[in-house]
Amino acid sequence: MNAPPEPAASHPAASRTIVNAVVLSMADDQDWFRGWIQIGADGRIAALGPGDPPHSPDALGVVDDVGGAFVAPGFVSAHSHLYTSGMRGMTPGEPLYGWVQVQAALMTGTDIEDAYWMTLHGCLDFIDNGITSAYNFTCTRLLGGYDAATDSRTVVQEQPPEFVHRQIDAGRDAGLRVANAIRLDTELQPVDQAYELFGRTVEYVRQALPADLDLGPSVFGAQQWSDTPETSRHEARAMDTHGLGNQAHFLETSEALEQQRRKFRWYEQSGALRPGFLFGHFVHPDEEMARAAAASGSGMVWQPTSNGRLASGVADIARFRALGMPIGVGLDDQSCTDISDPFQNMRIGIYTQRAVHRDASVVMPREMIRLHTLGSAEALGVADRIGSIEVGKLADLVVVDPTDPDTGPVWDVYAHYAFACGLRNLKTVYIGGRVASLRGRSTNPLAAQVGGELDTRVRRAAAKAGLRLAW
Repeated sequence: MNAPPEPAASHPAASRTIVNAVVLSMADDQDWFRGWIQIGADGRIAALGPGDPPHSPDALGVVDDVGGAFVAPGFVSAHSHLYTSGMRGMTPGEPLYGWVQVQAALMTGTDIEDAYWMTLHGCLDFIDNGITSAYNFTCTRLLGGYDAATDSRTVVQEQPPEFVHRQIDAGRDAGLRVANAIRLDTELQPVDQAYELFGRTVEYVRQALPADLDLGPSVFGAQQWSDTPETSRHEARAMDTHGLGNQAHFLETSEALEQQRRKFRWYEQSGALRPGFLFGHFVHPDEEMARAAAASGSGMVWQPTSNGRLASGVADIARFRALGMPIGVGLDDQSCTDISDPFQNMRIGIYTQRAVHRDASVVMPREMIRLHTLGSAEALGVADRIGSIEVGKLADLVVVDPTDPDTGPVWDVYAHYAFACGLRNLKTVYIGGRVASLRGRSTNPLAAQVGGELDTRVRRAAAKAGLRLAW
C-alpha cells in the first residue's frame, strides 16, 4: 500500500482524529477492529469505533490517516531507572551485584545537572521506543555502593535534595508520564532528616509536575539493600503518612538468596504488604512467600529482558497469575536492557515462559500486550488514566505499520503485533494526542541537545570515578 502522510507533528490542534486504523484498544471487553479514534482538545479519547467516523469533516479536527496500520496503547514500563541511559553495554558478563557496583561507582562522579541530562536522555529514549508512561526509581542523593558479602551500603558522596528534584524535572521536560519513586535511606542518615527530605520531595513532585504527567510519587522500596528490619517499618510509615504505594526490588537474583529471603519476613511484619505494594522482579520466592504476597493484595513487576541479561532467572508468571497477583511489566535499566525495546521485552517474556513451562499457550500474545499496557497501569493504580484506548482516558498511542518494512500477511492480529512487529515498524508516538515522536525521532526541542550532553557528562563522571569507556 502507499505510505500514509505524516501526521501534523507541531499542529496545535483543538482535536485530532486518527482514521483507517486497526485498533488494539486492549480494553477487556473489546476485540480489535478497523476504525477510528477521536481525541479531544484535552488530550483524552473522545470517541472511537469501527468503520468511518460518524461526524462531519469539520468536526474531526486534524485527521491522521494511518493507512491500515495498528494503533495500540502506548507501552507502560512499570519498573524503570531512567538515569542509566548512558550505561548501555556496561559489565556485559556480571550478574546483579557486580553490575550494581560499577553503576554506583559511575554515579559518584556525577552532579545535579548530570542527573538531569542522564534522566532526560532516558525519558526521550523511552518515548522514541513507544513507552509513554514509566515508574521511575530516581537515583538516591546518597551515592555509594552495596556489598552483598557483608550486606552493607556505604556512602561515598552526598548530594543535595535537588539531585533528586532535577531527575523529576527531566521527566516533566521530556513530556513522559512518570510515577517517581523516592528512597528514604533511613539507614544512612538521621531518621528525622530522612523523613523530612522524603516529604519535601513528595511535595516537590506534586507541585512541579502537571497533573496529567504525574502518575504519583511512590516509596522506593530498599529492604533488599538494607541489613535492618527498621527499613521496611519506615517505608510502611511513609506509605501511611503520604498515602503512597511502594515498589521494592526483591528476590531478583539467585545471589545471596537466603539472605534476601530472610528479609521477606521483615516486610510482612512491618505491615507494608498491601494493595499498592509491588515486588520488583520477585524471581525467587518460595511457595509460602508467593502465597503471602498474593494474600496481602501485593503485586509484582516482571522484567523479562533485564532478568535474562543479568542471569537473574525467570519469574514464574503463571504461578503469580494463578494466585491473583496484579502483574506489571517493566523495561528496567537502559544499562541492563540496553535497548529499551518493548517488543523485544514482550517476546523474551513470552518465549521464556513457554520454554520453562513447556507450554506454548502459557502466555498468549494478547495477554502479553495487555501486561505491558493495561496490566502495568493496573499494577501502578493508574488504569483509570492510561493503559488502554477507551473514552475518557489519556490519548497515549503508538502507530505500528506492519507493511513498513513489510512483515507479510496477518494471520492473527495480536500475534502479528507481538511477534512480527518491532521498533522498525513504529511510526508515530502520541502522548495526550500530540505527536511526541515520529519515525523514531523525538519532536521535543531538547532532543537535539540531549545526546551531546549525555556523552560529555558520562565521560566526565567516568573519569572522576576511575572508570574507562571503550571510546
